[in-house]
Parts: sequence; structure tokens; C-alpha cells
Amino acid sequence: MSEVRTLQIDGKDVAARSDQTILSAAQDNEIGIPTLCHLEGLSDVGACRLCVVEVEGTPKLLPSCTTRVEEGMKITTTSERLVAYRRKMIEMFFVERNHICAVCVANNHCELQDLATRLGVDHFDLPLMHPKLPVDATHERFAIDHNRCILCTRCVRVCDEVEQAHTWDVAGRGAESLIVSDLGTPWGSSTTCTSCGKCVQVCPTGALFEKGRSVAEPKARRPYLPYLVRVAEREQ
Repeated sequence: MSEVRTLQIDGKDVAARSDQTILSAAQDNEIGIPTLCHLEGLSDVGACRLCVVEVEGTPKLLPSCTTRVEEGMKITTTSERLVAYRRKMIEMFFVERNHICAVCVANNHCELQDLATRLGVDHFDLPLMHPKLPVDATHERFAIDHNRCILCTRCVRVCDEVEQAHTWDVAGRGAESLIVSDLGTPWGSSTTCTSCGKCVQVCPTGALFEKGRSVAEPKARRPYLPYLVRVAEREQ
């Protein structure tokens, strides 16, 4: 059984279960921590590094989504150091791929764009990489544009953990990494994809999209993932 832990988050005394993460405890106490790879109902992997926090006595920044609470922790979720770090991470997401918001299907409905605005990222100090990345539109209903992908792996996890089709995975390393279907098979030729659209619904940017969508058209028509999680729980 989980035990109760007492700790401080931004100077506020809070209580949390021993099996909770810092991010979960913060959310329970209405303390916002920015994140892109986290999504309720999916496992946490600490991919985006935006949810890092300062913990007293620890020199490193710790990812709040994968760090369990401990008794007596003193946590800071916002500081000059953290804001500067998060701005740099957002900048790196933009310069690593080809994010042209004005012509993106997710323009004004993009979590990356929203966080850039929230954190005041209005210019880039790093050089743009301008990679030549493909667009796979072989699927009858959907497409994936690797230029807009931030490798949050939400699509991989929802396909594995909710749909249990295991279609998506990550191939390559570093800046060369790509989300691939069936070990590199074109999406339209996938033998495992069920065409459920879950991966498209959970994508935080315009990387995965439904064909026929216009620029800046809202993607989420309902709180999709909680519904999917409830269905998966019933099936188990």
C-alpha cells in the first residue's frame, strides 16, 4: 500500500501518496508545470524535459513526471534557471525540425506553439537545422509529417498501451530519430495499424493529422484520451 508523504512545492505544504510523481502531486494541488510528452492515461517517459524542477539538496534538474515524491522534499517549479532552461528546450524543438506555423494544420491549436507563447520564446539564438524530412501520406485517412514531430512518443505509447496494436516505434538516434510504423513500413502498408486514429488525437503538434483538415482547424473534438482509457480498463 502507498503511504502519505509530506513535502513542499513552491513553499506550499502538500501531502502526496508515496507512489505519486512530483508532477502528479503538483497537479493535485493546482500547481502548473509545463510539459509536452506527459498525457494523463499514458506512462511517463521524461522525453521533453520541460517539466524539470529544482529539488533542494540536488544540483541536477529533475523531471517531475518520472521522479517520485519523497518525505520532506522542497521543490521549486518556477525560477529564473528553470524558465531559461525551458525556453532553450522550446527553441531546440523548433530549430531541430521545420516548424512553419503559418501553414501547419495545428496552427493556433498546437501545444508546442502555446508553450512558446507562454514562455516568451519570440526568437531563436540557435541556427536552424533545416533537415530534409519525409511526409508519409500513404494511409487512406491519416498522414505523418516528420518535419513537425517533436519525438514526444505519445503516439507510440497510446498505440502500445491503449490500442495495443504496437504499430509505432522510434528509429534512429539523436536528431536523426524518426517515428516509424512497422519497423519502417509505409503507414498505408502497415499490417498492425487498426486506423483507430488514437495517435492522431494525442499528437501535441501537427505531425500526425487527418487528411482533409484545413490549416488551424481544431483537432480535438472531445476529451479523447480519458474516454479511450476507460474503454481499455473495461476490456481488461
